[in-house]
Amino acid sequence: MDRDSVDQHVDRWSTFWKDEPAFEPEVEGALIRMIHIQRWLRREDVAAFAGSEDFTLQDYKTLHALMVQPWPTEAAPAQLAEAANVTRAAMTSRLDRLAEAELITREVDGADRRRVIVRPTQRGREMWNRYIFEGIERDKRVMSALSKDELIQLNALLRKVLLSLGE
Repeated sequence: MDRDSVDQHVDRWSTFWKDEPAFEPEVEGALIRMIHIQRWLRREDVAAFAGSEDFTLQDYKTLHALMVQPWPTEAAPAQLAEAANVTRAAMTSRLDRLAEAELITREVDGADRRRVIVRPTQRGREMWNRYIFEGIERDKRVMSALSKDELIQLNALLRKVLLSLGE
């Protein structure tokens, strides 16, 4: 079987920790490989938006949070901040930018005037659609080394790990 850079990392650690029973090479290898895959995907996402000041990766991530969070394409800014894992101040800045570009609307909630509801505009939906499918293609390229059966097996194994963590 071919070896990758993680095998080299695990070999170095295995030599260093050869007498340490707590070190498990397969655990280290699996976790480091997952980190490398995520890092590769993040670099590809950054590259996809490089050079575009009109629509940035942060703009996309904000629209994405709005489109896929638990509520049906509408949310309060605080809900979006939580879904996007950013501060409320950062979300306000992002929403200002998207509203200026006419990608979202912000309206006062008729039932609670203290609450603002954010919704995508038609243009916002179109922009999100454009980039979501490009991202899907990048994701598929990452996993193209695996057969359909291997992907099913990988998903089952990762699901088992997540369930053990209470996720």
